[in-house]
Formats: sequence, C-alpha cells, structure tokens
Amino acid sequence: MKIIAIANQKGGVGKTTTAVNLAACLAEAGRNVLLIDLDPQANASSALGVEATEGRSLHAVLTDEAGSLSLAEQIQPTPIERLHIVTAELDLAGCEIQLAADANRLVRLRHVLDHYRASGPAVEFVVIDCPPSLGVLMTNALAAADSVLVPLQCEYLALEGLAKILEMIERIKQVSGNTALELEGIVLTMYDSRTNLSQQVVSDVRDHLGQKVFDTIIPRSIRLSESPGHGKPIIVYDPVGVGAESYRQLAREFLQRQRQN
Repeated sequence: MKIIAIANQKGGVGKTTTAVNLAACLAEAGRNVLLIDLDPQANASSALGVEATEGRSLHAVLTDEAGSLSLAEQIQPTPIERLHIVTAELDLAGCEIQLAADANRLVRLRHVLDHYRASGPAVEFVVIDCPPSLGVLMTNALAAADSVLVPLQCEYLALEGLAKILEMIERIKQVSGNTALELEGIVLTMYDSRTNLSQQVVSDVRDHLGQKVFDTIIPRSIRLSESPGHGKPIIVYDPVGVGAESYRQLAREFLQRQRQN
C-alpha cells in the first residue's frame, strides 16, 4: 500500500481535479484505490458524486483520544468500481483547534494509516487530497505519506510557488520524523499551448527538476472544469475527451514509475 499526498499550498492549481481523476483512472486500470478527502470544503467528495455524511469524515478518527475508531469504518464506495472514499465535511476544520495542544498532532493521520495498513486491506494506493493551506491537516497528510505529488499550474510565478512547496516538504520531513517522504513528481496543469507563458513555465520547471516532472501535461479543458459540478470524474463525464485521455496517460505514467522504483 502506497500513500500519495496531492498537495500544493496554493489553491486553484488543479489539486482536487488531479486527486479525483488520477484516483479514478488508477481504479479504471484495475487498481484498488482509496481516496481520502482531507479538505473541509469536501470538493473531492462532491466531484465523485458522494455526499458528505455527518460523522463519516476523518475528524472523529483524528480527534479520538481513546483510539477506538478506525479508518475502515469511515470508508464508503463510489460509483467507480475499485475506488472507495473517505469523504470530508466542514467539521474537519475543527481539527486545527482541537489538536493544537496535542504533542502528537503532526502524526495522528500516520498512526491511523499505519493501523489500516497493518490490517491488510486490499488497497494498493491511498490518494490524499490535501487542503490548500499549510495547517494541521496538510502537515498530517505529509507526515503520513510515502510521497507527494504536486500539481503546478502553468502560470506566472509558478517556480516561486514550487520552491516554497519543496521547502515545505523538507521541513515536514524534519519535524514529523517522516524522513522517507519523497517527491513523487510535479504534474503540470492548466496548460494552454497557445500561450508563450505556458510553454515557458514547462521549460523552466523541466530545467529545474528534470525527471521529477511528469511527461504528461494536463491541458486547460472546459469539460474538466464542468465535470465536478456533475459529480463525475472526467473518464465518466467525457470519456473520450482530451481531459480524460490526459489523466489516463498520467495514470499510466504513474504506474510505470512505480514499476521502475
């Protein structure tokens, strides 16, 4: 079981879109996947057509002092075969306050996932959709993850934002003790081939990080933007469109990299 955090402290970069559609495409490819929606806004949950249910987020598990609640109890099916989800709800935001004084607040999710891994679940990948802010929830995700996948929008100041993300990963490795955490890769999103800016960002990021940048680039797509509002991943909403093929290609490249490691 590999745990991948989809993270970027900047909003609007295609983070949830990438988490939902990569998870769906991995499931379509025959892999058993668990998507954890760790953003109190619950956008990943609604993008899969799964309603946030009171008490079914990770809030109760993360704040459970007795350790009597398990991740398995919170898992729900999705309309996509082999893809399950732990939905989010607004009460997740309360973790910031409730865990503030807890000495183990950074590793709560790690302990929960370690227990889940030890129970022998038939899940190959756990994909965590992180909130777009460096708080208790994102730091918990990074402290628990095996790797971080960073969606990066092809826009001005992308490299400046990327430097902050890489610095954040190194800081989390030090303070949480998760020294094995590695950068899974950078996924370039919202690419517009008609603009010089998009092309320049791709060139600059590849120059700086080389093989850590996925070959697959996710283009701007109206269909991709529409699909969350219909509660469907892009492979269901527009299965033969450019967005669906891009995320299928990303999933294939991701799996190929797993075989090489």
